[in-house]
Amino acid sequence: MWQLLPSTALLLVASARPQAADLPKAVVVSDPPGNRVLTLDSVTFTCQGANPSGNHSTRWLHNGTFISSQTSYVIEAASVANSGEYRCQTGLSELSDPVQLEVLVGWLLLQTPQRVFQEGEPIRLRCHSWQNKPVWNVQYFQNRRGKKFSYDNSEFYIPAARSEHNGSYFCRGLIGKRNESSEAVDIIIQGSPVPSTSALLPFWPHIPFAVVMALLFAVDTGLYFAMQRHLHNSKRAWKNSKVSWKQDPDK
Repeated sequence: MWQLLPSTALLLVASARPQAADLPKAVVVSDPPGNRVLTLDSVTFTCQGANPSGNHSTRWLHNGTFISSQTSYVIEAASVANSGEYRCQTGLSELSDPVQLEVLVGWLLLQTPQRVFQEGEPIRLRCHSWQNKPVWNVQYFQNRRGKKFSYDNSEFYIPAARSEHNGSYFCRGLIGKRNESSEAVDIIIQGSPVPSTSALLPFWPHIPFAVVMALLFAVDTGLYFAMQRHLHNSKRAWKNSKVSWKQDPDK
């Protein structure tokens, strides 16, 4: 009996723990938002997920390799080597989906929280400079066409995304006496969802009437042109059949 107690206790503990399928996925949140930064920028990753009481450790992975057990993972001065895939996991969550970080070398970077927007969502674009150096005379471009000019580097704000906002964006500005441009970023606007059948039901009574009217119009138009052709052909036939009468010279 005493030999059975330890195994029984283990079974009870195992049954009390949530199964992997029941655990929610952790979520990686980055600051600044988006997945592109310049060298020497600071980046903070936070892992959103539950932990057992009194245990706040988090498992962080960079390109599949364990890098930290802190609640947040901070990169003080980013380098190209920090580029890659980041994932996290807490004590009561599954491993998160990967979040990509791209560290670029350059003077300017067009920052956006995401690259895919739904129609109606606001779009905020910011022209970020290396080491936050002052930037003046900032221009924002869409498909190489100027969209906004800002003397003191304000953001480019679109209140509601529409299909015409699809395209390639970049920014340009003066850093000291240097005229610099960022790399282009492709922004994609996804359309509104297709309305359900129930949304179309109020219009069903009008559809048969519209179809009948369209058919009547087509038939009436066809008869009109048919009559016009018939009259034209009859007139031409009458002209061709006319007889010329001449007076008899002997009379």
